[in-house]
Amino acid sequence: MKDEILKPVRNVEWFEEEGLVRLKIMKFRSKFGKIICKILKRPEYFIVNLDEVGSFAWKSFDGKNSVGDIMKMIEEKYGKEKASGLGIFIKMLEKNEYIRLE
Repeated sequence: MKDEILKPVRNVEWFEEEGLVRLKIMKFRSKFGKIICKILKRPEYFIVNLDEVGSFAWKSFDGKNSVGDIMKMIEEKYGKEKASGLGIFIKMLEKNEYIRLE
């Protein structure tokens, strides 16, 4: 399967807090949007909080581990049921351009 050899790479800023990953997502790509945020004194980004399994997967999105490798790691740590959701999680992240697949 082609997806098993693809390697996810993180594409947005992130940080870890209490063991969980938080993604820092920019609200706007245009300068106009950023200016509006400054005028309204609002942050230019929002935070996406990942759960324990999502955080574990995110930390593995380093361009070295394939989707298949990550699925095996999740299965070993959290069980087959949790690993089965990885494909949907990756598609959602890729669609929103939070990751890219190489």
